[in-house]
Amino acid sequence: MKKKDIKILLVDDEIDILEIVGYNLGQEGYKISTASNGKEAVQMAKKERPHLIIMDVMMPEMDGMEACELIRKIPELQNVIITFLTARSEDYSQVAGFDAGADDYISKPIKPKLLVSKVKALLRRLQDDSVASDNLHVGGIEINREEYKIVVNGNEIILPRKEFELCYLLASKPGKVFKREEILDKVWGNEVIVGGRTIDVHIRKLREKIGEDLFKTIKGVGYKFDA
Repeated sequence: MKKKDIKILLVDDEIDILEIVGYNLGQEGYKISTASNGKEAVQMAKKERPHLIIMDVMMPEMDGMEACELIRKIPELQNVIITFLTARSEDYSQVAGFDAGADDYISKPIKPKLLVSKVKALLRRLQDDSVASDNLHVGGIEINREEYKIVVNGNEIILPRKEFELCYLLASKPGKVFKREEILDKVWGNEVIVGGRTIDVHIRKLREKIGEDLFKTIKGVGYKFDA
């Protein structure tokens, strides 16, 4: 996918942030649209159907957490990449962000070159998706990579992007113990910095949605899929 075809939605109530981030990403050739609060972000996302949303957390009218949750409920936006850009770097804030359906977290302030690098790493997932088309049938679970769909006992379950990719990775080799470092590298990419609890949060969500006993914790090592 060419840069000029990639749509990025920037959401922040600070005009300076929108201008700076928008300018630097626009210089890279991406198509940029903006919103100044969560409510407007949801409306713009429906209209523009962006590939990536970079969104502040603390905003008037509707904060980023609520906006993220609403966007994740829109079928045609299930696979949009959402990352929070915020000055709030506490662990509880990051965990809440992942619970709301975010794929990543970028802390302010951030240098333009580093921001561009992180955006490129996030968007690389779009290319990864286009070449990975294998479907899995494991332990009564069907994982459709092309449609980003999981069917468990006849029931279709829609997962946020990173939860799906984590599930797919573990289920691709049932019984294999994936080390935490390997999971971070293959699911999040080694150019993207995420918190230490990121994997744990996503595993907890998968257990809630798919099955408590399918995802085993190997203390001090990582996780495995036990069909």
